[in-house]
Amino acid sequence: MTTFDDRERAFETKYARDEEMQFRVTARRNRLLGHWAAAQMKLTAEETDAYAKAVVQADFEEAGDEDVIRKLVSDLTAANIEVDEAVVRRAIEEHTIEARRQLMQSE
Repeated sequence: MTTFDDRERAFETKYARDEEMQFRVTARRNRLLGHWAAAQMKLTAEETDAYAKAVVQADFEEAGDEDVIRKLVSDLTAANIEVDEAVVRRAIEEHTIEARRQLMQSE
């Protein structure tokens, strides 16, 4: 049974590592999205950092990306920037790739 136990522990360890990496990618992506949106809204450096943190926090409201999409669309629209969900979803895809690349380079 030790071979099966070792194998089970290895799968559990890999799963935990994969979940941690996905969490880190999502958090990094949301920070990048915050900087992207802040640049469009022409925020100062201090405002940009605060806004990026707010975008990261927004992701904890519900599962999935809908809470982040809602926040970005709402904030950009309030700043008189013409944007729709499709633009934000495309930005999410692009920034997910960039976040994954950054994290892989840092390891």
